[in-house]
Amino acid sequence: MRYRSRVTAPAAALIGTAAALTAAPSAHATPTLTGTSAARTSGTPGPETLGDPVYPALGNDGYRVAAYDLDFSYDATTRLVDATATLKIRTTQALSRFSLDSLGLDIRSVRVDGRKATFEQVDEKLRITPARTLPAKCRVTVCVEYSADPRRIPQPRTGWVDTLDGFAVCCQPNLAHTVFPCNDHPSDKADFSFRLVVPNGLSGVATGLLVRTQRLGGDRTAYTYRSREPMATELVQITVGDYVVKHRQGPHGLPLRDVVPTARAEALEPALALTPGIVAWLEARLGAYPFETYGLLPCNSDDPNAFDFTGLETQTLTIYKPNYLLQAEPKIGSHMMHELVHSYFGNSASPATWADLWINEGHADFYGLLYRYERGWPDSLGLTSMEARMTDTYARGDQWRHDSGPVAAPNAVNLFDSQRYLGGVLVLYALRNLVGEQAFNALERAFLARYRNSSASTEDYIAVASEVSGQDLTGFLRDWLYGTKTPRMPGHPDWTVTPVNPALAAPHSRGRSRSHDNSATL
Repeated sequence: MRYRSRVTAPAAALIGTAAALTAAPSAHATPTLTGTSAARTSGTPGPETLGDPVYPALGNDGYRVAAYDLDFSYDATTRLVDATATLKIRTTQALSRFSLDSLGLDIRSVRVDGRKATFEQVDEKLRITPARTLPAKCRVTVCVEYSADPRRIPQPRTGWVDTLDGFAVCCQPNLAHTVFPCNDHPSDKADFSFRLVVPNGLSGVATGLLVRTQRLGGDRTAYTYRSREPMATELVQITVGDYVVKHRQGPHGLPLRDVVPTARAEALEPALALTPGIVAWLEARLGAYPFETYGLLPCNSDDPNAFDFTGLETQTLTIYKPNYLLQAEPKIGSHMMHELVHSYFGNSASPATWADLWINEGHADFYGLLYRYERGWPDSLGLTSMEARMTDTYARGDQWRHDSGPVAAPNAVNLFDSQRYLGGVLVLYALRNLVGEQAFNALERAFLARYRNSSASTEDYIAVASEVSGQDLTGFLRDWLYGTKTPRMPGHPDWTVTPVNPALAAPHSRGRSRSHDNSATL
């Protein structure tokens, strides 16, 4: 089904449809236990959707998550993970039942505020019925004990990456719930802590800073990490394997840490040494790096099918295919910048819905290409300037809108098409041409400051751009972001758009919803 029938319906209709679907009884559901007390019947089941226009079944309502505490124990013999996920939530309504997103996890028990709760797995939802109704606006602790096999579900329907000596996780956009039960949507950011128990000789590393290392009996070690800033579920990183953690200092004393396969540490050092300079370049344009640390994780796997992207931002760590980083700087520097930009656009200021992905990817490609062209490195088309690349992209505009929809109106099939990457760059280029470089730089920083540690929509970006520039940009940006035809480019009335050829379909993400390799910085 093409994009128009998937995403042009009003958001309210999408939400209503999803709610109706989730409210319908499942043929596979175990009957929910009922009680007779008034306290047991005064609440209602929480909605099993947050109404995302791209993934309408993703996320759950009726509560918000304040914090996750994930405790993982890895068995190198069975290669299984024994885990406990403890969630601190705050209800937004009285709940007789609520749900978490969960898929492929063997749930053993659920407790709500220490009391055993009834639970059932229905499709990708873990439905939880507490011993008594949860009042509105109360704080509740939910503890889920489970086990997982990182090898059970093949890519691309899993967030696990199986490696020779352990695993890593890659949860974007909608697969964190294959790693831990959660409210799997970027609009519900929370604090995270991690405790990873691994055999001696292996390292356990997670998002954030290491706060404790504890030697345990049975030749095992526990590593505890804590994220200083709140995080979306899709940005979690947990990895276990034969790694060495390398530390160096970034600009203004920023601690940098790289998690590197021990056997390849020396060979990868030239790429790792580029990070301080890349951070300094971006800080000069977007301000101080927003998190407590940064670094690279060349995942300990050379399997080309281990994951379907070259690099992926996870908060405070970017995961890469190791062989990619063995190339010379002109081949990798632009994409390293792309992934670093996501610390600002995507991680610190997260998308309110997955339809807002262009904010993440458009900005990452925009600054990644600027970095490339400043250094005189030709791009994949052999072009050496932003103007030349935008001229080429502009000509493709109507074809891309025909094949992949407007920039800010994706669906699950075309979410990671070039339209969200270079199409987003074209929007930012047009905006900068219209308002001028000084106003553009100011509105970029204002947007990041306003939505730091939060989530922002396309309309939020339009509002900040209008406010800071001093002119109403609503019509201009909506035409660029939602129009079915490419608008005129400010400052370039001579630029032309190639007519649409219905037989020339722009390639989607190889038929998969997770391919991130349409970036122009590769």
